[in-house]
Amino acid sequence: MVGFAGEGIVPALRASRLAKERDVPHFLTILPMAVVMVAGPQIVSAVFLAISDQARRSSIAYLLGVALAVTIGVTLVYTVASLLGVSAPPSGESGKSLVDYVIIALFLLLAVRVYLRRNESEPPKWMGKLATATPRFAFKLGFLLFLLMPTDVITMVVVGLYLARHDDPLFYAVPFILLTLLIVSIPLLVLLLLGHRAETTLPKVRAWMTANSWIVSEIVIAFFLILFL
Repeated sequence: MVGFAGEGIVPALRASRLAKERDVPHFLTILPMAVVMVAGPQIVSAVFLAISDQARRSSIAYLLGVALAVTIGVTLVYTVASLLGVSAPPSGESGKSLVDYVIIALFLLLAVRVYLRRNESEPPKWMGKLATATPRFAFKLGFLLFLLMPTDVITMVVVGLYLARHDDPLFYAVPFILLTLLIVSIPLLVLLLLGHRAETTLPKVRAWMTANSWIVSEIVIAFFLILFL
């Protein structure tokens, strides 16, 4: 009797877990990764641009560059993964595939990188040039920073693989991209709301983000990793 009961419980637990995974839209699962995308020089650059000589135009140009970079990055990973036939195990199978372990490894790599860079509290010297940045320069900065920054590359690979692995449509990445842009636009929104007072508020925000963004990133990575496991 016990043997038969045990044999019935295990499949039931697996089925329950699969049902819960289906109930949670995957575009909601990847949303917190937007925080990891912007933590570090990415959001700090947005703060610098919001108090630059051409604050509004440069900030908007920066956002356009970010939007283009993140869209290209996620789309490229998703397309390649889909062409390679990356997908979840058939319904009823709870085992993890090679792609699952790749995603887990990327999360661990991302967590280690964020931790090792936690003491880099001083912004790079090149950020001093952002005070006189032109909109053209801001656009290039947003595009290249988000497209080439290692933490962002890893995050976009994770998001693209995760969606492809679950056979989700590419537009599931749209909320993730929009939330990334919303967070990056916070300095600009503060500028629009506070006007000249933002010149004293934003440096304080920049200092706090520089010192504590790694903690927020680690929490998000841990949350996503636990959820994925």
